[in-house]
Amino acid sequence: MKNRDMSYDAVMSRKNEIMKASLGIDYEDYIQSPIAFDYERMMAETGYSHEDVIRIQSETKVGNTPLFDLHNLTRAVRGISPPGKGARILLKDEAANASGSFKARRASISAYEAALKGFSGLISATSGNYGAAVASQASQRGLKAIILQEVFDSRGVGQPEIIEKGRACEAYGAEVLRLSVGPELFYMLLRTLVETGFFNASLYTPFGIQGVESLGLEIARQVREDYGRDPDVVVITHAGGGNLTGTARGLLAAGCENSRIVACSVDLSGLHMASDKDFNRKSFTTGHTGFGVPFATWPDRVDVPRNAARSLRYMDEYQLVSQGEVFFATELLTKMEGLERGPAGNTSLAAAIPLARQMDQDQIVVVQETEYTGAGKHQNSQLSFARENGIQIYLGDPEENIPGETIVIPERLEQVKGKVQDMDNLRLSYLKNAAKNYPITQWNQTDVQFLAEDIKKDVGWVRKRMAEMQSTGDSDN
Repeated sequence: MKNRDMSYDAVMSRKNEIMKASLGIDYEDYIQSPIAFDYERMMAETGYSHEDVIRIQSETKVGNTPLFDLHNLTRAVRGISPPGKGARILLKDEAANASGSFKARRASISAYEAALKGFSGLISATSGNYGAAVASQASQRGLKAIILQEVFDSRGVGQPEIIEKGRACEAYGAEVLRLSVGPELFYMLLRTLVETGFFNASLYTPFGIQGVESLGLEIARQVREDYGRDPDVVVITHAGGGNLTGTARGLLAAGCENSRIVACSVDLSGLHMASDKDFNRKSFTTGHTGFGVPFATWPDRVDVPRNAARSLRYMDEYQLVSQGEVFFATELLTKMEGLERGPAGNTSLAAAIPLARQMDQDQIVVVQETEYTGAGKHQNSQLSFARENGIQIYLGDPEENIPGETIVIPERLEQVKGKVQDMDNLRLSYLKNAAKNYPITQWNQTDVQFLAEDIKKDVGWVRKRMAEMQSTGDSDN
């Protein structure tokens, strides 16, 4: 250790070696080319069955969370819908997990795996609920935890939501390393892994995704038991893609092939995720387009060689909602249903409202998760912080919302409309990103088949887009 070069360039050059040592996964076994890898074999070779995952999670207060029928909200939605329209809205209350979010499912298997392999602690780089989940699960397994957070801009000012999540991590016994926004987060993660020898509890490993599969299995079971059918639509807040990937895989494993998977993100178009200027002009630290679009169109931009979270592989539709629509939905859930939950977890609730208005009354739309709220995570804290940063907040038409400038909160339920993303444009962006990493002229049949599966299209569609990209020069590196 004393003689190891710990400079930025030296550490980054050893990232694959560091990942292998801190995870026990040799990604080279699965990689087939710069873009293709054997995804299903990587997922299967963790060695955990669904029964194993459910048992492991039950040991640490995770899973078997309630599914609530939002009677009052459903009635209100039917009141503004055409005759016969207004699907039943159900809500999966993941705030009931230890640490207060679905992220406990992701952390549970990593903590178990770390203890099984003899690691003395876990490390994760996250500014979100996952840090608290890792800390909570580590404490129950007798392990240490270190959480690296991007907290501050260059003025030393941090978002109240991120600061609250750091407080939660420390409450569960974790050490928190607070960083400013910038490129050093991944370097510090790698360096800390080397210095401690801890397990890498990355959000993007097969262990994390398998932990979320139990959520999809539970939704299928509970909807069938209570309503005698499969859910017609499951709406999932989308950021890095693990929430959607794991839930969708669980639903498919339960036989819900016809359940429509709808992703939803807060529209923060025009704000750059890693910009010091924009850092505190976002009222949402996750579940927004700054994560959702880049991770959908190129998943392998993470802290492991291949990302197990691959949202386009499972996504049927992608809805965007405004910040104001999410805050409005949060108030509705509290005032109409008596459930006070955090705004980030209510992103999918905001999207469920316009979706339900288009669906028949005998159909079911499931809002897939909630998160705990309080202190800096509460919408009032976030709105106050937005005002302090010069954001104009008013009641009106959410279509007037301008990210980083205004937050327009709807005055009436019918103003919650959202908007649909063009899925084929997202898929084409994915292919263009793949071409930047590996020239189209070198793609073989294995590559094309992988890409088709990864964007939920057939090989013919991919080949047609390839030809178009080559003819227009979009395939050039």
